Amino acid sequence: MPKDKREVESSLEAKGFQRGEGDHHYFIYWSLGGKKTMAKTKTTHGSDRDLSDELLSLMARLGGLTKQEFVKLVDCPLQRGEYEQLLVERGKLSREDADRTP
Repeated sequence: MPKDKREVESSLEAKGFQRGEGDHHYFIYWSLGGKKTMAKTKTTHGSDRDLSDELLSLMARLGGLTKQEFVKLVDCPLQRGEYEQLLVERGKLSREDADRTP
């Protein structure tokens, strides 16, 4: 099911992703401990307001998640700490960086 681009971007920022600009809107995840991680994703500058299922799947893969997990992250059932745990389990964030407090 497509998602509104602005809502997705806003949700990513609320969950610890920081926006960067270029030919796309880049979002890089910063851990609760303030560490830049390898988890990132991006959206297009295009005028499309909705992100297709295909694009959501690509964004999820870039962020180290399945599409279903990504939708949960965006819709808020998947909390930031739970996301960090998934990143640790998948080798995108060290346990030390996840456990560090800002």
